[in-house]
Amino acid sequence: MTIRDLEPKAVWENFYSLTRCPRPSKHEEVVREFLVKWAADHSLECHVDETGNVIIRKPAAPGMENRKAVVLQAHMDMVPQARAGKVHDFEKDPIETQIKGEWVYACDTTLGADDGLGVAAAMAVLESKTIKHGPLEALFTTDEETGMTGAFGLKAGVLKGDYLLNLDSETEGELYVGCAGGVDATMTIPYATEAAPAGYCAMKLTIGGLQGGHSGMEINTGRDNANKILFRHLRWVAECGIRLVSVNGGGLRNAIPRDAHAVLVMPKEHAECIAAEFDKVAGWVKKELASVEPDFFMKYEAVEMPEKVMTDADTQKIINLVMVAPNGVQRMSNDMENLVETSLNLANMVTDGKEFKVLALLRSSVDTAKELLGERLVCLAEMAGGKCVLSGAYPCWKPNMQSGLLKAMRETYEKLFGVEPKVMAIHAGLECGLLGGVYPDMEMISFGPTLNYPHSPDERANIPSVKKFYDYLVAALEAMPEK
Repeated sequence: MTIRDLEPKAVWENFYSLTRCPRPSKHEEVVREFLVKWAADHSLECHVDETGNVIIRKPAAPGMENRKAVVLQAHMDMVPQARAGKVHDFEKDPIETQIKGEWVYACDTTLGADDGLGVAAAMAVLESKTIKHGPLEALFTTDEETGMTGAFGLKAGVLKGDYLLNLDSETEGELYVGCAGGVDATMTIPYATEAAPAGYCAMKLTIGGLQGGHSGMEINTGRDNANKILFRHLRWVAECGIRLVSVNGGGLRNAIPRDAHAVLVMPKEHAECIAAEFDKVAGWVKKELASVEPDFFMKYEAVEMPEKVMTDADTQKIINLVMVAPNGVQRMSNDMENLVETSLNLANMVTDGKEFKVLALLRSSVDTAKELLGERLVCLAEMAGGKCVLSGAYPCWKPNMQSGLLKAMRETYEKLFGVEPKVMAIHAGLECGLLGGVYPDMEMISFGPTLNYPHSPDERANIPSVKKFYDYLVAALEAMPEK
């Protein structure tokens, strides 16, 4: 059996087509062309805006012309993450899938169900000849995962809908009416180098085997950050004469770092002792994280001596900077139970011979708290002789509990499944905050099938939940109120 044999067939057939389209963030050309051609093949009105978003329109079904107009919204791009050792070119290679019990996985890469299943469900509605619905628009945005560029670039007046259904949430049975805002932080710390000291040897220290995951959805699960663990090891031996040569850890801003490594040099007479200390620290970490990071590993190996190394003063400065830099959950919400209010993900750390660069993503459902956290990083960078630039800020999406759309969606879910849906806010960033800024009168709700471990190679989609999600979407469209 393949995913093309699963139900609802229309959704999984469309998702299969999307797995054939390479679509990492900022490289959506193939999937964009596919959607434009697909719309033409189905005689649907379609255009691409100047930002690269795809907008497809479908008239109301007969007898449904007086219903509220609905925008089905999902993003085209996916997070490109592969397991260590997996060779996969996300700009060229298709995503290969496998079925294990009630779950669909990829083969050691991200699956792209975030948000490929949202796109596929919207496509299934658009191509259907039997679903009863009012006027429809589908908005497929570009570059959601690394900057929300498509939502940022959408112009007022393009969309005509009254309601927007964001198909980008990850737990079936939950309706999201609010989300965190975010801002990117980029720290750059200059450092000096000098000739490698005589009598030194070089070692590569590697941290790996961590689960990683979505820096919004999984930030409160106790999963650790490979960058922070790496520098914990370095700090423990910082007074043993070590010098940094290079650092490369983590990846995308919205993915918790799973692996990191550093090249360092040390006096030859200290090498054996330093290796023993690394083993000691790794033992502590493994014990601390046994239940949440069972596959954690640390390894070190001798490497060729470099010509240049970081100065002693700058080595100490950078180690200390990472040690004190905030990471993870900063505050829980006072208003909603078990909701993270503010968090920070130290996503990527890299040296280039002149500067140490840190990429981070800050999230909060309180804009002033997000701004405060950003200023902490600015101050920290300045104390280390560098700078921190905050960019790409997007607002939180504030819940509207009096929404007519929310009332209709709750009633439809209860009628269809016999239980009330949970109404919640989410710590992850959704495009609703930005879209609501452009279309302030458009009521919005986010929902989707159950996905686990997005933004990591363990990403999986629950098969029964996809059917419930789609059945609910169809029922909701049929139950939309009159204008």
